[in-house]
Formats: sequence, structure tokens, C-alpha cells
Amino acid sequence: MEGRKTKRESLPLIPLRGLSVFPYMVLHFDVGREKSIHALEEAMVNDQLIFLTTQKEAETDLPTAEDFYQVGTVAKIKQMLKLPGDAIRVLVEGISRARIVKLLQEDPFFQAEVEEEIFGEEIKIDKELEALMRAVLDAFENYVAISNRISPEILMSVTTIEAPGRLADVIASHMILKIEQKQEILEAFHPKERLEVLYRFLLREIEILEIEREINAKVKRQINKLQKEYYLKEQLKAIQEELGDYGGIDDEGEAYRERIQKAKLPKKVEEKVLKEVDRLSRLAPGSAEGSVIRTYVDWILDLPWNKQTKDQLDIQRAKAILDEDHYGLKRVKERILEYLAIRQLAKDMKGPIICLVGPPGVGKTSIAKSIARSLNRNFVRMSLGGVRDEAEIRGHRRTYIGAIPGRIISAIKEAGSKNPVFLFDEIDKLSSDFRGDPAAALLETLDPEQNKEFTDHYLEVPFDLSKVMFITTANSLGTIPRPLLDRMEVIEVSGYTEEEKVVIAQKYLLPKQIKEHALKPENLQISEQTIRDIINSYTRESGVRNLERQIATICRKAARRMLEEKAKVVRVNPNNLKNYLGIPRFRYDKAQEKNEVGIATGLAWTVVGGDTLSIEVTTMKGNGKLVLTGQLGDVMKESARAGISYIRSKMEELKLPEDFYQTLDIHIHIPEGAIPKDGPSAGITMATAVISALTNIPIHKNVAMTGEITLRGRVLPVGGIKEKVLAANRAGIKKVLLPVENQKDIEEIPENIRRKLEIVFVEHMDQVLEHALVRKEECHEN
Repeated sequence: MEGRKTKRESLPLIPLRGLSVFPYMVLHFDVGREKSIHALEEAMVNDQLIFLTTQKEAETDLPTAEDFYQVGTVAKIKQMLKLPGDAIRVLVEGISRARIVKLLQEDPFFQAEVEEEIFGEEIKIDKELEALMRAVLDAFENYVAISNRISPEILMSVTTIEAPGRLADVIASHMILKIEQKQEILEAFHPKERLEVLYRFLLREIEILEIEREINAKVKRQINKLQKEYYLKEQLKAIQEELGDYGGIDDEGEAYRERIQKAKLPKKVEEKVLKEVDRLSRLAPGSAEGSVIRTYVDWILDLPWNKQTKDQLDIQRAKAILDEDHYGLKRVKERILEYLAIRQLAKDMKGPIICLVGPPGVGKTSIAKSIARSLNRNFVRMSLGGVRDEAEIRGHRRTYIGAIPGRIISAIKEAGSKNPVFLFDEIDKLSSDFRGDPAAALLETLDPEQNKEFTDHYLEVPFDLSKVMFITTANSLGTIPRPLLDRMEVIEVSGYTEEEKVVIAQKYLLPKQIKEHALKPENLQISEQTIRDIINSYTRESGVRNLERQIATICRKAARRMLEEKAKVVRVNPNNLKNYLGIPRFRYDKAQEKNEVGIATGLAWTVVGGDTLSIEVTTMKGNGKLVLTGQLGDVMKESARAGISYIRSKMEELKLPEDFYQTLDIHIHIPEGAIPKDGPSAGITMATAVISALTNIPIHKNVAMTGEITLRGRVLPVGGIKEKVLAANRAGIKKVLLPVENQKDIEEIPENIRRKLEIVFVEHMDQVLEHALVRKEECHEN
């Protein structure tokens, strides 16, 4: 290769830390390691030449052959100066590149055989090389202009260099590069290759320096702007002090900005609030609009955008809490435990929207509180009874005077976390008027696909409700709008049995009322039979609210007696119960004492549970009129007429006179006429009573029935089976006739009740008559 010479020699070696030496470069460095000091001593003996290479890792204290690069620089020691502490400062001048051929020794110093490659000054400079040299010089000139780290004198001295290899080495020695980059230049032995590598690094460094300069200029502009703002604010502060207006809007704005920064709001929300704070800063002190903006910003900052409680997903703990707070309610508890199990597996699951439906006093609201306690979540409640304004849900727009957020956002603020248990109480009591439909506004809130970005009219920014666990309660599904009902999982919380009420009274209600009335358990004793008498004679409900009131009444009277008579223990039993609660208010129908003609026992559902219904029929000479009395609704009247039509179609089988419908009047009466009654439950009961009256065959006293009848005699299903069967058991009935299609509902009836009753499923009126009417042989037995 043109102008290239090689030379091999054995030289002492010093590995340098964080330092690269190029040919033609003069620099000094300190030597402190023992091996390096020995290498210097050897070099001074041997023509003052030493081989300098760079360590790959500067932190390595005792390097081996693998720890330093194989290409370095042969240098001449120009000067040595001994420093305090056995260190030596050395001044060296780089001579030429060299590559380690063989490491001869490692102790007491590194000695290596190196091969130098020297390209003479007479290397031919063609057009391509000359163009490359000019490009490198131009780039270096640009680098010097941008960096401001290299003096112009160095640039002038570099422009006089004509040898391409020397030009590359001198420029590289003045540039600020990483060790790896300097090593890459050092390992380029051919001048042209060296210039190409250097040019690539120069262009990259220029690009980085330009970006750096832009950043510095931007920061400087920002600082200048801040200085200007600071100066103006100080002036404004001085003016305000002169005017006696201490603590102006500007200080308030700064305080708001600090709160906003700490709140870590979502990006959109933060932009909106900062905009409002900037508007506030520009307003005159005491302006009306300023107070509106302050209220708005305070609302935004008070909401729990990032605060949430950590869920307790321990299923056993949750089960214990639910059982501790409530007796029964098996389906509700199962659903909550299922939710907890899924949450353990899927952390980001959306909260379910559960609708607890049942009569008053069964514990719908209190179980929502227990759910919150079992999950370790905050609890908030919003009553929807009578809400008729959409703004109650979504809030008022800020353009209105006195505008505030809706009750949902207000409740979330009150909860203090973004994942509370939120109870919508009495969702079936919603109404609407000219101010909008609240039920329609609730659709977004209760839709898991939409409530991630619930937007209140007042806030005008979306708030994430997807972490909230919504629970709604209702007494009836009939008045809940269908689209709203579709978004909820309905769980029916039916009434309690007498046995369940007794347990609830003993375990929960009595201890609670004793505590609330400042009594002690030993001060008041109420027997189990007394509690049963209270349930049956003083309350008529599915839940236990009135039962709790009656127990509270006993506690009050007991407390008075203890003070007046100095009694230490008050015992309440069935004999003295009247003294505390007065005359019994209710009575439940009991089964007939004997088999009667024309009297059938039906089963009915009411808002306070099930009840038995005595249906009486009598016939008299007339012209075929059907008389219905007892405050019957339209459905019951239709059932009665359908039953008569069925009987007429079965005249021959029932052995009735062909003209009975022309010569006899039929009177159907349901006692307690002051109470309105309606529904399809009494169809087969009325038909059975009419057939009994016409045929003069008695009806079993211990049989009760429910079901609708068709013109063909088919028995259709009805609702409220659990409540009706419980009522039958309470009345002392032995056999209950139910429609075949209600067979699925039998599982809801407690096991102990099912064992007491004979439940017969019927699908046709013939089967009803077979079980209900007393046969001739049974009459003889009686």
C-alpha cells in the first residue's frame, strides 16, 4: 500500500483509564498503579518509548489482557514529575498507531510486542481524498462555531495541516467523544478510512449540538418570560399593597396551580382547570364571575380522581361479615361472594350493577352497607324516591345562577374514593315531568359500557365511574323503565318465614334495641313464644321493620317500669304481652274447622307477604245472574266468568241440571270486602267453590290452592309461590295445590316448610277437583 511502513518492537505497556492518546497529541496524565510505574521506569531505560492503550472499563483496578483494547499509540515520554503519595505525572507525545501482536509479560509490568503501521507524508492525495479533507475541515469549523469549547487558534493551526492522517488525528484529539468512538478512529490505520469515520462522528456531533442549542435557546426564552412575569407580578404586588389589597388573585392562582400539580388530574381535566385558573387571574378582584370559577375549580380538585380504597378480596372474611350482619338472604350473599372470587382472578373487572327487589323491611339497604364493609369500600347512598328532575342526576350547567353538580358527583366527593359501593335507593319511585326524565339520565350511569366517561353538566369533563359498585333497591319491578331494568342484575329478596323472623329478632333486633335503650341483656327477657306472638298478632309484613318497632316499644316500657318500680329484670311472656303492646292488631285466617260446601281456601300475594283467602259461594233461585262482591278487581272478575264458562262446558260430567245457569243465581264473595283484591291467583279457587256449591259436595278443610283457569280447564302458573306457601303453612293447611309450571319455584321454599306440607302440582281442573272435593267414602268416614 502506498506510503505504508510496518515496524515491530517490544515496548512496556500502560493501560489508561478513561483516556485515549492519538499520534501528534501532547498530554500529561498521572500514574499511580505499581505496574504502570514499573513500565515507566523500563521505558526511561529503553529510548523513553512506551505503548499506551485504553481500558474497556475505567473502573477496573487490576486489568488483564482482556480488559484493554489491542490497538493503541506508541508515545515518547517527554517529562516525568514525582507527586506526593508515590504518584507520577507524565508528559507524553503520541508518535504512531500500533497493534499488539503478542503480550510478552504481565508482571512486574505489562510488556508487549507491537506492530506499528506508519503512513508517510508522501501519500498521494487524489481528488476524492482532497474533497474528503475539505469536508472534514468545513465540518470541524462548524463544530467549533457551535460548541464554543475550542479556541479559534486551534482551528487556524488545523487548517495548515496538509497530511490527511495527521489532520484526522489532530481534529479527533480536540473533539469531545466517547472512548468507544475515539477507539474506532484510532483503529482506522489508513488515513482515508480514518477521515471517513471522523467525518461521520463530526456530522452526528454537529446535529446533537444544534439540538442542544435549540433547547438552550428555548430554556433561555422561558427564563426571560418567567423573569418578565416575575417582575410584572412584583410590580402588581407593590400596587396591591399600596391600595391595601393584600393576598390578591395572583397568589390565589399560584395556590390553585400548586393544588392542580399535586392532584395529578387526567390530562383533559388538567387543561380545563388550568384554563379556568388563568381566567381567574385575569379577572378583577371581587368580580361575580370569580366566585363562580373558584367554586368550579374547588369542586374539580375535591373529587377523588386517583384515590381508591384497596379491596379486601378474602372470601371467607366477606362471608363471615355478611352472615354476622344478616340472617338468610342466601342468593344475595352467594352473588357477592361470586363477585369477590372473580375479582381475585380478573383485577380490572367492571363493577356489577345489582338490583335488590323485595318488600319493605327485608334488609335491602342494610345489606348494601354490609357489602361495602366486606369489600373494605366506602359507602354512599342516594334516595331516588320522588326525584323528577334530570339535573338531580346530571347537575346544572354553569350558565345558571347557583348551579351545582348532580347528586352522583356530590356522593362520589362525599365518599372520598373513586370505587365506593353506591346505593340507589327506591329506584322504582322515580318520576318525570317537564324538567326531564331522571331514569333516562341514569342509563349512562348504570351502563358498564358508558359510565367510564360519565359527564356531569356542571363539571363538563368526564369522570370514571367504572370502578364504582352500584346497587339499586326497589319494592317492585313493575314501575322501573325497561331500558334501565335491562342494565341491572335483578336479585329478588323475598319475605322472611316466621322461623327466620324469630332468629332475626333474637340475634339482631333484640340486642340492638336493648343497646339503643341503654339496657343490659339481663334487664329484659323475652321468650321465643312471645316473639312468635308479636310476629303473628302485632305485625303483618314480609320484612322485620315493624317487628323491630314493636321490640323497641317493649324496651321503652321496660325501661320505664325499671325506673318506676325499681325492677332489675323485666320478663315479657305471651300472658302479659298485651300490657306492653295493647290488643292484638292482626289475625291470620286459619284453616276451616270442618269440610264446608261452597267454601274454598285460596292463596294470595300481598306487598307484606302471602295470605290465605276464603272464597264463599252460594246459589239461590233466580234467572242466572252472577254476583261478585268483596272489592274484586277486573282480573278476578274475568277469572270468575271464565270458571263459570268452564263449568257450563262440563255440565254432563259434573251431573248438573242443564238449565242451572238459567234458574240459579250464583253469588261469589270474598270476605274482608273493604280490602281491594285483584290478580289471577284465585281462578281455580273460585271455580272449585262454585262447583262445590252447585254439586253440594264439600271441600277439604285442609286444602289450599292457587292458579289461573282457562276456558278449557287448564291451570296456568302464577307468581309469589314462596309467600303463598308460607301463608298456607301459617294457617295450618296440610295440602297445597300449585300449577305444574310453578314447579321451578319450589326450591325457594325453605326445606322445613316443604316437609310439613303436601305440595301437589296440577295442570287441569279435573286434578284440582280430585284433590279438593270430599269423596262419598270420605264423607261417611267423617
